[in-house]
This record gives sequence, C-alpha cells and structure tokens, in this order.
Amino acid sequence: MALRLLYLIVLRTFSWIALLVRSQASKDAEILVLRHQLAVLRRQVAAPHPSWADRAIISALARLLPQRRRCDLFITPRTLLLRWHADLVKRRWTYPKHGPGRPPIRPTIRALVLRLAAENSDWGYRRIAGQIASLGRKVSRATVWAILK
Repeated sequence: MALRLLYLIVLRTFSWIALLVRSQASKDAEILVLRHQLAVLRRQVAAPHPSWADRAIISALARLLPQRRRCDLFITPRTLLLRWHADLVKRRWTYPKHGPGRPPIRPTIRALVLRLAAENSDWGYRRIAGQIASLGRKVSRATVWAILK
C-alpha cells in the first residue's frame, strides 16, 4: 500500500511539472471541463468509495485550498481523520451480526430420523432425508447425518 501511495505521489509530481509548460488559457479550459464533469458525477453517484491513498492525497492537497473551497470536496482533512477513527473502532469492537447460531433441531424430527434409521438399517442419511421430504417436512441431508452421527 505504501508503494501505491509513493507511485501516486511521483505521478502527481510529474503531472504538476508538465502543467508549468502549458498556457494559462489551456489550464483554465481544463479546469472548466473538470468542474463540469465533477458536477455531472455528483448528480449520478450517491457515495464515492476512494482508496486510502486517494483520501490521503486529496486531504493533503485540500490543505492548500482556501477554507471556503474545502467545503465543496467530498473528502477533507477532517473526514479523513474521522474515517481513520471509524475504521479503528470497527476493527477493535466487533459484535456478532446475528443470533447465536442455527436453531436447534426439533425433537420430533430427531425422533423421526432415529426411528427411520432403526427400522431401516440399510438406509443411508440421503435416503432418510428423502423419505422425510416425501412426508412434507424439510430437513437437509447434513442435519440427518449429524443426528445419526
């Protein structure tokens, strides 16, 4: 990741050096085109997802802008710090996203599986699961295998 950030910094530095050679009218035209493209993209995209390297570069460059121009950016130095803190909290404090696990197997299903296995000793777990399905109950082959195990 650090290599990517270094690559982006070198790339931007060379592009800024190339800007020194261009005329002022060319630069103004490019700024107008880029502003219009940005306005169009802001209307279409709900929430951009830049990488951490993009956030770092935009945040560093935003410090060079006047305070009134920073409010137009979707990433500011303040939001970069807030994102870093949110990621830290997300990694540190994790809670289970749902309940404690699968619901327990019903005793009636368990009794039916054991009864079918006892009465038909040559049946495997797949056949028992098929027979239970033909009775109108849904039970997976893995559940039948777990009960018989």
